[in-house]
Amino acid sequence: MTIARPSASDVHPASTTEQASDINPSGVRKANGVRKANANDINLSDIDGFWARPLEYRRAAYAALRAQPGFPFYREPHVPFIQSGPGYYALTRMDDIIAVSRNPMIFTSSKGATSAVDAPVEFNEFYGSMINMDDPRHARLRRIVSKGFTQRQLNALTDNITRLATRIVDDVIEAGDCDAVTAIAAKLPLAVICDLLGVPVEYHEFVLNRTNVILGALDPEYVPDMAGMFGAVMQAGADVAKLMRELAAQRAKHPTDDLTSLLINAQVDGEALTPDELASFFILLAVAGNETTRNAISWGIQLLTEHPEQRAIWLADLDRFTPTAVEEIVRYASPVIFMRRTVSDHAQPFELSGQRLEPGDKVLMFYEAANRDPAYFAEAETFQVRRSPNPHIGFGAHGPHFCLGAHLARQEISVMFHQLLSRMPDIHATAPPVRLRSMFINGIKHLPVTWTPGRPGSNDR
Repeated sequence: MTIARPSASDVHPASTTEQASDINPSGVRKANGVRKANANDINLSDIDGFWARPLEYRRAAYAALRAQPGFPFYREPHVPFIQSGPGYYALTRMDDIIAVSRNPMIFTSSKGATSAVDAPVEFNEFYGSMINMDDPRHARLRRIVSKGFTQRQLNALTDNITRLATRIVDDVIEAGDCDAVTAIAAKLPLAVICDLLGVPVEYHEFVLNRTNVILGALDPEYVPDMAGMFGAVMQAGADVAKLMRELAAQRAKHPTDDLTSLLINAQVDGEALTPDELASFFILLAVAGNETTRNAISWGIQLLTEHPEQRAIWLADLDRFTPTAVEEIVRYASPVIFMRRTVSDHAQPFELSGQRLEPGDKVLMFYEAANRDPAYFAEAETFQVRRSPNPHIGFGAHGPHFCLGAHLARQEISVMFHQLLSRMPDIHATAPPVRLRSMFINGIKHLPVTWTPGRPGSNDR
């Protein structure tokens, strides 16, 4: 069946008003005791009206959208200083997202992969590096930077990741309470990435603050003045790029054993990264590598608080269940909510699940929704640390843009939870997480936690 393209009256509005009396305060309808959402009330472009609502509403909404034939079409969200386009289709089923990811010749990334709206090309390349590129440019950059992400290189990081995670726990274990995001989850990936690139420790907090602005641009905690949002993001990116250019210039003259030295001097088929390409890649690595792992660790602590029976299972055999528990945290939390593709101007119309997509049509691939697709996951809404198999797409669906740092992220999450659960096994949240205002990152800004105090450098409690 081919579904006609939506008319103006079919497009989901920029905001919706709940009118049904059977919606509880969380916005979830109940029918025969089962939580449901009405697809007509769902607006994925409404940051406050949808993304700030309770997570149970979001999950019910995904279920409603997956059950519909075809795909809903939404107007684009309002972003200051960027003109909204005609809209996008929302993909929430695993099969559809896999099909799009594996057809890069039809579904292009070059028009923007991280935003529903069309940002200037220069903006996309500066902030997204190869995420916002297609082959052959994407393949060229990936070949070069992959030299720093070989299995041998990543294995060499293991001791450093363990050392950093141990120090992080040592710094907080005596206190018995802290903000798990700022004191634990944010520190490990930031330190790993900065050490990997050779960024001096005195600049680590500087990098963290700038990446918070770039990905938290719509959150008033990071950008209090929305009128100045565009300028704040541009300045944050320029600050990080300047730091990287200076570091690259030093390493070009005096190389060391860090990734920056490797990349600035690496050549593949006679080609090397330019200073601007290296700066753009550093922004991508600092932002993507830090945010994904930070939020996976934060959500993991929250999930163990909500599911003490799963904590008990994991604690019973840390070595055995850490690999499956880490995959389940990534699936369930889905730190990156979506990625975008656009049907290439040079492609023929493409039919996906009975719906005709034309050149220029945008599709947003909602990984978070697909990671709960009951066609792929038994009891998809339950958190199970022993889940296997677990074919989630928390690092993206397989294709040319599968996350380059997936193995590194898995290592960091595994080591951090091994430290936490072996030394602070009763760590738990004492208040609900303070969530990031975003439709792109499923982020936690703050999470107060407590545990039985222990001693630094020891498993004694």
